[in-house]
Order: sequence, then structure tokens, then C-alpha cells
Amino acid sequence: MSFWLMLTIQVVVTGLTVLAVLAGFWFGLVRPYLDRRVQEVLDAAKEIEPNVTRGVKKGVSDAMVGLPELGAGARESTRQFLKFGSGLFENGLSSFLGSAADLHYKKGNGKEGASDSAGQP
Repeated sequence: MSFWLMLTIQVVVTGLTVLAVLAGFWFGLVRPYLDRRVQEVLDAAKEIEPNVTRGVKKGVSDAMVGLPELGAGARESTRQFLKFGSGLFENGLSSFLGSAADLHYKKGNGKEGASDSAGQP
């Protein structure tokens, strides 16, 4: 056999051996470990929603227990509380804190003689 043929065979055999070892490492160790970790994350994610729901229900029930009964006034305040809660649920914290445009507007009007980026008052 010629030197170049032997060198080519040696390179091919070495490459196949390295690929076999890497594939064994991947499918034997890394892949099962990643599958277990992904399953743990999925299981934890399934527990988040019930825990949040349970916490919100407990918080609302604790708040409602602390409210005094005022007859018609209590019904009106409950209606406002529910309206605020639904707005917070539908719009997120921006319904409570305001949107980015509101913050920019408040910041601009908070200073006297404030001008926008175009230099207009």
C-alpha cells in the first residue's frame, strides 16, 4: 500500500471513531440529562398557574373579609374594586401605573417650560 492510501484510511478511521464516541456521549449522557431537566421545567410550569390562582383567591378573600359592610356603599365600592381588578387583569400593570406615553407626558408636563425633542414648547 502506498503512504497516501494508508494516511487516508487512518484519517477516515480516526474521524469515524471520534464521531462514534461523541454520538455515544451525546445520546448516552447529555440527551437523557437534558430530557430530565426539560421535564422538571415543564412540571414546575404546570404548578405555577394553580399556585397563582390559589394565591389570588386567598388574597381577594382576605381583602373582602376585612371590608366593612356598608350597605349600598359597600356594593358601589365592590363594583369599583371589581372594575379595577378586571382592568388590571386585562391591561396588566399599565392600567395601574399608566403606559409609557403617560409617563413621558407626565415627565414633560412636570417641568415648567418643558419642551419636546423637537424643541417646541
